[in-house]
Parts: sequence; structure tokens; C-alpha cells
Amino acid sequence: MRSFILLFLIVCFTSQLQAQFMPTANLTIFSEDGNKFFLILNGERQNDVAQTNIRLEELPQPYYNCKIIFEDKTQKEISKNMLMLADANGVMQDVTYKIKKDKNGKQSLRFFSFIPVQQNMVRPSNCAVYRYGNPGVMISGPGFNDQQVNIRGNQGNGSVGIQMNGGGVNMNVRIEDPYANQNINRQQEMSNHYYNNQQQDIQGCFNAYAMNPRDFDDARATLKNEGFDETRLDMAKQIASVNCLNTSQISTICQLFSFEASKLEFAKYAYDHCTDPKNYFKVSNLFSFSSSKTELNNYIQGR
Repeated sequence: MRSFILLFLIVCFTSQLQAQFMPTANLTIFSEDGNKFFLILNGERQNDVAQTNIRLEELPQPYYNCKIIFEDKTQKEISKNMLMLADANGVMQDVTYKIKKDKNGKQSLRFFSFIPVQQNMVRPSNCAVYRYGNPGVMISGPGFNDQQVNIRGNQGNGSVGIQMNGGGVNMNVRIEDPYANQNINRQQEMSNHYYNNQQQDIQGCFNAYAMNPRDFDDARATLKNEGFDETRLDMAKQIASVNCLNTSQISTICQLFSFEASKLEFAKYAYDHCTDPKNYFKVSNLFSFSSSKTELNNYIQGR
């Protein structure tokens, strides 16, 4: 019996260490007007009960296709492809988006803020919290049933205690968030795909395959729908950080910016993720000012 318990503890600790080093993101979406909604990521509904504030934790991918379906059927659904959860360097973030009405009353999902992911972060009390991979199972928030805590090994405070005494053995073990790893195999597979993309960037995209046309069209549409150059630039960098782009795709993205400075900053950033840098003169030709062309050319020569 003692051997079985020791083996169980070793497995738990190993799983916990794997979870700590696996890059994951958190996503919070809130409705500015308090309209309750269902969140769907990559075709999978995350909450069975409509909420006004949803937090989803431990997402292993840098971006998702997202759909918002309102409890009020008169409200039009919101779809957003390439919802970004990583920064321009591909580092997973704790990202917040808000559902906001424009001046015409149309609702859209807009980027609000992001911060680095923090371990053991205190969850907001007014937000229904779910764990990605466990759709419909709330782990914290308004209306959370305390009985769920007991059934699920104290998920409410994210820990389980194990104590053994007798026979010369005295062990008191506290394992944080034991259910974080129940989908570790699937998450590890996704994470490996993410790291493979990152490694491709580190080695360079020269002569690699560019982002496939369908995914690029989704990315372009997402960038085009952003109202501010600053947000569009951040998202464009995020897209480039996990994909290889050809000069035609980079030129297309550059043309989405309203300001020359934003266009130049992205052109510099995207150079390291270009599959055909010998054709980068096509990107230089997009600039209106000769000073911008010179600055880009000097940057490329410095690489």
C-alpha cells in the first residue's frame, strides 16, 4: 500500500513540473453592456451557462478562432478569427478582450489589454472561470457550487493535501491544482507544434513554406477589422512571430497600416520571418517617403 501511495505522489509531482514548464495563456472576455454570452473556441463551446464575464485558463495555443453567441437571440453573433494570446515575441500572455458596441449599435470583440501570465494569480470574483479542455465545468466565480470543490479535489482553492504517517514514514504533501494536467498529452502535442513554429523562426524562414493562403486570409481580415494602428501592429507582429511570410504577404499587411511609421516598424520586424528576402525590395517600394526606404534598407544591411 505504501509503495502505491509513493508511486502516486511521484506521478503527481512529475505532472505538476510538466505543467509549470508548459507555456499556456489565459483569456478573459467581458461584456461592456452586461449581455450574457456563450464562448466558442475552435468550434467547442466553453460554458454551458451564459455569462457576462468569462475567464478561460491554460490555453496551449497562441491563437484561436473565436465565436460569441449571446443568450439574447436578437443579438447578432460575433466571429473573430486569429484571436491572439501571445505577444509579438510569441510569449503566452494573460489577455483580455471586451465586447463593445460601436456608434451604430453593432457589437464587436475588441482587444483590451494583456499582461504576462502569473503563477497562482488571484482569480477575479466576478468572473466565471473555466479550464481549457474541461468545457462547461466552472472552477471558480459567481454561482460556483462548493460541492464541486469536494468532488474535484479542492479545485476551488487549487490544491489537495495528502498526509501519511506510520511505519517510520511521515509525509505531508500539498500539490497545487492537481487537475491542471488531465489533458497534458493533448496540450503537449499542441505545445510541441507551437515550439516547432518558434524554432523555425529562430533558424530563419529562408526557403521555408509561407503561411498558407487560407490562414493568411483569416489573419488579414482580422487585422483589417482593427480600428487602431497600434493594436493592428501588435497583432501583425504576433502573427509574424509564429508564421513564415513571403514578401507578397508582408506587403499586403503593410498596406493595412494608416501611418508610415507603423508600416516601417512592421516591415523591419517581418524581415526575419520572410521566406524570400531577396524580393524584399517589393516591400521597400510601398513607402511614400525616401527616408523610410533608406531606413529599411539600412536595417536590412545591418542584419
